[in-house]
This record gives sequence, structure tokens and C-alpha cells, in this order.
Amino acid sequence: MVDYSLYLVTGRELLPQGKDYLVSLEESLQGGVTIVQVREKHIDTLEFLEIAQKTKLLCNKYNVPLIINDRIDIALAVQADGVHLGQTDMPIHIARSLLPPGTILGVSCNTKEHVQKAISDGADYVGIGAVWGTSTKQLTSPVIGVRGVGQILKTLDGTNVKAVAIGGIKSANALRTLHGSVSTTGHVLDGIAVVSDIVASTTPFHAAQNLSSILGAFNRNITLRVDQRYDATSSHIIDKIKNGVCNLMQTIKKTSPLIHQITNVVVTNQSANATLALGASPIMATAPEEMYDLSLAIGALLINFGTVKDKEGMILAGQFANASQKPVVFDPVGVGATQFRKRTAAELLNTWQASVIKGNAAELGALADSKEVQAKGVDSVGGGFLDPAGFVKELAKKERCVIVLTGKTDWISDGTTVVKLDNGHEILGDITGSGCLVGTCVAVFCGGAWAEAVSHEGNGALNQDPSGQLVKGDMLLGAISGVLALTIAAELAVERSDVHGSGTFLPALIDELYHLTPQEIIEKAKIEVVS
Repeated sequence: MVDYSLYLVTGRELLPQGKDYLVSLEESLQGGVTIVQVREKHIDTLEFLEIAQKTKLLCNKYNVPLIINDRIDIALAVQADGVHLGQTDMPIHIARSLLPPGTILGVSCNTKEHVQKAISDGADYVGIGAVWGTSTKQLTSPVIGVRGVGQILKTLDGTNVKAVAIGGIKSANALRTLHGSVSTTGHVLDGIAVVSDIVASTTPFHAAQNLSSILGAFNRNITLRVDQRYDATSSHIIDKIKNGVCNLMQTIKKTSPLIHQITNVVVTNQSANATLALGASPIMATAPEEMYDLSLAIGALLINFGTVKDKEGMILAGQFANASQKPVVFDPVGVGATQFRKRTAAELLNTWQASVIKGNAAELGALADSKEVQAKGVDSVGGGFLDPAGFVKELAKKERCVIVLTGKTDWISDGTTVVKLDNGHEILGDITGSGCLVGTCVAVFCGGAWAEAVSHEGNGALNQDPSGQLVKGDMLLGAISGVLALTIAAELAVERSDVHGSGTFLPALIDELYHLTPQEIIEKAKIEVVS
């Protein structure tokens, strides 16, 4: 069986000065490359033949298949294991008739239609992309993004055709690519194609070894990431969730995690105060130059683009948080209101992986391209989703994260479990930024979940090799806890004698967040596990 996992595409023009091609290739093979494609676009046939012959000998030494890009004549001449074709190259069925039986045939695909044709034509594997922008070749098709790969992968369900992600993949984004490129049916990539990260390295052995370790860690952890946390049939499940919320409350008070919030100008002050009230520490920083240093210190990151500013900071903050395995909570405020907001949300979600996405019906409907609920500014119009439980479950599978659908009833899912929460009060809709406060509370509790996981890391609470995880901690519990904290605090605040309307409610809400106790969570939380 062919191992497509670490698929090296050669590019001699990228070699560091003084680095011999064959030396670099051998070091790459020793580091873990599992399949090699020779790509030469600007040399004559004789030189291509010589390079292919030498490459074939080296690949044979390590029992690694050799693929030739485009050139069937070269593949025949050197007895290569396969040929990779582009959309404008020779059709697969003709190539198959010219090549020996058993020859591997792959084709580059940019759309579902491309993949469907490759399947019907008899391709052995497809290269899906470009996933990221790349400087190693001129792109003739648009960048589809990580989330686009996941949507295309579903086309391969029920087939034996393998899938390799191509275009701009390197160690910095490999885990994001693998994690995000999963279909809603669970179809995952069989490999990633890499060029410059290995070829341009002065130490290709270590570059390949690093990528190989990321692939291995991802494969070991993938079943853990889709594991069902809460069994709806258990008679003790509600108590388990409530106790988990209470434990997180204590962890937050004890560790005071730093919560980095890039949020809209309308709610900055009240979000910071809510963070402090829960026992965490806020920092409201937007400068791109700060993002790396902050990612090392924070417990969680909240990105709320209500006023759609500071996009560069948002991009870098999310990337660095992913690299540090910190929770990223995304609140796409008013995303359905304009095309600019939709494009910005898509760019952010294709750049980094969210741990939790929180929004009202209109916002999440816009992300899912649903027509059930319409947006009016930042608000929802209409009666809501006919099947909210099914909606959040499917969107969680699509986005590979926890989804929080806020409203009169709150629905939360990680793609396996769906939790229904019925706390809160209608007065929350009468103050500016109540939804943003939910995002803040979720980020605080996700930061607590991260801190709790880190504290137990040495005791086997996490996988032995956590590099395959994009975030540490129970993000589903973090999301549930954040929503419960705010909605129960709202119920307590509105009962106070000093609350006479929305103007007196907001400071009372902050007070109740500050005084919220585990006992109040246990007594008041209205939780139902529906799936």
C-alpha cells in the first residue's frame, strides 16, 4: 500500500546555496519522506531524464515510490512508480493506456467537480488545493483554503481514492491543515504535499522529521478529538457537567488565566470588567507586534470582530495561539450583515483554527450559508432554526470546533454531543453587547479548561504526545460553563431590588458574575443533553 503521508515535491531552484540536490533528497528520505514527485518545468528532456534516473535510484534505496510530474515519457524511461497530472495535462484514461499496469496516477483538483471526474477516470489519488498561497508555482486556480479542502473531501466517501493536500503547506500550518481538512462525514487527508519547507531547508532531514512527527501526532490524536464526552443516556450526566463547571470556576479563581481579547470598541470596558469579575485577567491588545509574546502568556484568546478592525492583529493572534495550543474563541458579530464581514470571517477561519465559535442564529446561519435565519445588523430576524440541535452539530463537524448558538435557548455542540441550556432573562437583549459578554465568559472558562489540562498534563490527562492537538482542555465544557455563568448571573441580577431597568441591570450583572458561586450553578443550571 502506498504511503502518501509526507509527499515531497522537488524544486531544485529552491535549494540553499551550495546544497546538492541528491544530498538534500537523501536527507529528506532519511527524515521521513514517504513519496517523491519530481517536478521540472523549465529544463530540456535530457536533463530531466538524468535527474529522474538519479532520483529513482535514491528512492529505490529507501523503498519510496517515485512520481513524475506531467511527463509520461520520462516516467516510462526511468520506470517510475507513477505520474501526476494537472487539469490541462493528458487525460487519465489515455495516460493509463500508455503506462504499465499498476502505475500510480494522481491528478490536481481544485473543485468537487474535478474530484468527481478524477474518480470516474480511475485516479489513484487526488491532490487537493491550493490550500494556502504559494510562491513555488504560479497558481491557475483560486486558493480554496483549509475549510474548502474539508468540503471537497466528502466527494471521496465510499471510494478508495486517496487525498493529498497541496499548496503552501509547511510545518507552521501543517497541523492546521490536517485538523481543518476533514469532511463532515469524517473523511481525512491521506497526506500533505510539501516543497519549500523541506527543499529550501539547510537541514532537510530535520525538516522532514518535524513534519513526520506532526503527521504521526495528528493520526494518534484524531480519535480523541472526535470522542464523545457526554453520554446522553447516563443518569449522572447533568451532575457531571455541573460539577465540571464548578471545578472550572475554582480553577479560574486559583490560576487567574490571562484572557487576550481583540474585541469591538462598544464593549471593551464591560468585557474587561466581566473577565475580572470571574477571576481571570484581561488584556485588550490589538497591535500585531505584540501577538507572539502574548500567545506565550495567555490562557485563551477571544476574537470579536464587531467593528471589524485590527484584522492583521486578529490573523497573527490566532496563528500564534494555535501554535501555543491555546483556546481561540471566535465571535463573528454581525457576520451576515455585509459581504465584507463574510469575507473577513472566511479569511480568519481559513488562517487559524477556532476552538469555539459563538454566535446568534443570524451569525451562525451566515457562516453555514443557511437561509433559515436572516440578519438585521447584529440581530436575527425570523423564528430561528427548525432543528437547532442538528444545525449546531453539523456546523461543529464542518468547522471542527465547538459551536455555541445563543438565543432564548442556547445550543452547544462539539459535533458529537449536543447540550441545551435554558437559563437567562429577556433583559439581556436590552443592553448593548450582551452577546459579546457571552463570548468573554466562554473565553474565560476555556482559559480555565486550558489551565486545568496543563496542570494535569504530567498525570496522563492528555495524550502522551500533545503536539497533535490544536488546543489543550475540554472546550465543550468551557463553552457550557461560560454560557451558564452569564445567564445564571443575569437571572440573579434581575431579581435584585436595585435593578429597575437596563441601565441598572448591567452593573448588577457584573456584580453577580463576581459573586457567583458553585452552589448557584448546581441549583439553577437548566441543562439537557439531547444527543
